[in-house]
Amino acid sequence: PACRASDNRGPMQNAPGSAEIPEPSFAERVRTLLHLGRTGALSTWSAKLEGYPFGSIMPYGVAPDGSPTFFVSSLALHTKNLRRDPRASLLVGEAAAEDPLAAGRVTLVGEVVPVEEAMLDAVREDYLSRHPSSRRWIGFGDFTFHRLAVRDSWYVAGFGAMGWIDGPDLGAARPDPLADARDEIVAHMNEDHADALVLYAKAFAGIDASAARMIEVDRLGFRLRAESGGETGEARLAFPGPVATPEEARKA
Repeated sequence: PACRASDNRGPMQNAPGSAEIPEPSFAERVRTLLHLGRTGALSTWSAKLEGYPFGSIMPYGVAPDGSPTFFVSSLALHTKNLRRDPRASLLVGEAAAEDPLAAGRVTLVGEVVPVEEAMLDAVREDYLSRHPSSRRWIGFGDFTFHRLAVRDSWYVAGFGAMGWIDGPDLGAARPDPLADARDEIVAHMNEDHADALVLYAKAFAGIDASAARMIEVDRLGFRLRAESGGETGEARLAFPGPVATPEEARKA
């Protein structure tokens, strides 16, 4: 869905009767997750054990069309598996300090294919910017760039929020423009503007909060975790309009 109401993540929610709170689409959230991440778990079909999946830790990049990219050796077991059957999936998840089941994660499913010549330069530049240590393998003939041509993706945003995203929708989406500044924005608000967050919770979410913390932010708004009457819950608040830069987010 392009927009959803606040997820059910706690006993306190946005005020009853409030307008639907806009959120990034699942496709945009997956593109953001892939943009921020560096490593996933690649599952291939075992060439040795017929019918059994085989998991590998896999550093990845992101091609211009949103497909994950890999720099793999022909000697690696997962590459040998892919040579026999290109069908695979890549699991990428957010780092979770508390409950990993509450963190966002995506499983992308498709076929692993060689990177086309037209996008090879862009793929190489992106991958090496993410994994500089891989430059040592560039001159080795057995290392080549491949990508996962995504057919479908299963995204879980947390408890009670999940859905399928097809390949074209994923390719059309873009990472959230605040993604690279997100942690800095959240830390700044929690360290320097805790009183304002309590006021936001009261004025815009209808929560009589005694304390509040920002836990995530994106171009359309942010999510608060608030304490009230001994209970802790979450609510999403919308910006007056979409923002595209950290400075616009600060003003909003």
